[in-house]
Amino acid sequence: MKKLIMATAASAVVATGALADAHSTEVKIGVILGFTGPLESITPAMGAGADLAIAEVNAAGGLLDGASVTAIRADSTCIDSAAATAAAERLITSDGITAIMGADCSGVTGAILQNVARPNGVVMISPSATSPGLTSAEDDGLFFRVAPSDARQGEVLATVLSERGIESIAISYTNNDYGKGLADSIQAAFEATGGTVTLVSAHEDGKGDYSAEVGALASAGGDALVVAGYVDQGGKGIIESSLDSGAFDIFVLPDGMYGQALLDEVGADMGGSFGLLPGSDSAGAATFAEIATAADLDPTSVYLGESYDSAALLMLAMQSAGSSASADFASHVMTVANAPGEPIGPGELAKGLEILANGGEIDYVGATAVELIGPGEASGAFREYTIEDGAYDFVGFR
Repeated sequence: MKKLIMATAASAVVATGALADAHSTEVKIGVILGFTGPLESITPAMGAGADLAIAEVNAAGGLLDGASVTAIRADSTCIDSAAATAAAERLITSDGITAIMGADCSGVTGAILQNVARPNGVVMISPSATSPGLTSAEDDGLFFRVAPSDARQGEVLATVLSERGIESIAISYTNNDYGKGLADSIQAAFEATGGTVTLVSAHEDGKGDYSAEVGALASAGGDALVVAGYVDQGGKGIIESSLDSGAFDIFVLPDGMYGQALLDEVGADMGGSFGLLPGSDSAGAATFAEIATAADLDPTSVYLGESYDSAALLMLAMQSAGSSASADFASHVMTVANAPGEPIGPGELAKGLEILANGGEIDYVGATAVELIGPGEASGAFREYTIEDGAYDFVGFR
C-alpha cells in the first residue's frame, strides 16, 4: 500500500509556485490523457467524462464560494514518458493547474507521478492506470485511482477462463508497465486455477508486421490467445495477424483491448472471443448511462464513468478542504470517497457540494461504485462481454 499522507510532505509543498491560490475564483484542473497514441480512439470519451463532471459543478456554482472550474487538456501519448512528463510540467508551470485528472496509461502515469506530481505536490486521480506496480509506488499521498488494479483483473479473468472451459492459453502483451504487469497477473492467477500457460511473449507497438510474434505464439499453442495490449496499436495487429494465418480464432481481451474501432475492422471474424472492462451494475451506473446518453456519449465507452468520477472526486475533495491547493485537499480524497456520509451519485454533485459546505459528510459513490480500499486503491468491479456477429454482447458483472 502507498504511504499515508504525512504532515511534513504537506507542509513542504504549500509554498510551491505550481499551486494556485487556495481560494481563487478560477480553479484549473489538468486533464492529461492519450489523445494521440495507442488508445486515441477511446480517449475522447474519457475527456468528455471529465468535462461532464466539471460542467455539472460549474452549473451548481457551489464550489469554494462560487469558484469556476476550467479543464486544461494535455496529451500523455499513453506511451512516451518524456512527452507526458513535459506535458504535465507545462500544465503546472504555464497553465497553473492545481490538480491532475489522469494520466491514463500506467507507464506515463508513473512517470508523471515521480517526475512532476511529487516534486510539485500536485494531486493526481487516474481513471485508468491499472498497473499493480502503482500500488506500492512512493506517492507522498498524492496519487489515487478509481479503476481496479490489474492484480484484480488477472484474478477475475482467470475465473472467467476456467468457467468457459479454457484449459490452456498463450499470452501476448504490450511491452510496457501495463502489459507486463497484467500478463504476470493473468499467468499467476490462471495457473493457480490449474490452467496451462504455453507462452508469455511481448510485442512492440507501432509495427507493421506481427507475423513473427504470432508464429511463436502459434507454435506454443493454446485454446485461446490472451491479448494484453492496446486496441489501436499492437494488440489489434496481433489479432489481425492471428486471423490472417489461422493461428488463433478465440481471443481473450482485457480492458485495453475494448473499443468499437476493433469491431469495425476485424470484429466479424472474432465470434466467440470475450473479455472484461471495468463496470458495475450499481444504481449509479444506470443513472450515469442516462446522463451520458443525454450528452450524446456512448455509456458503454471504457473508462467514461471512471473519468467522470475522477474529476468529481477532485472537486469534492477541494470543497471538503475549503481549498483548491493540493497540499490542503489531498487528505480529503479518501474522506469524500468512502463512508460515513450521505451517498452521492452521478448528477448529484451540487448536493454533495452543499453538504460539504455546511460541514456535513458525504460518501461519493458516483458512476462506478467508487470505494477506495486503501490509500488510493479502488476495489472495483468488471463487466464481462462476448463478441458475436461483430458486436459486443454484455453478459454480466464480476
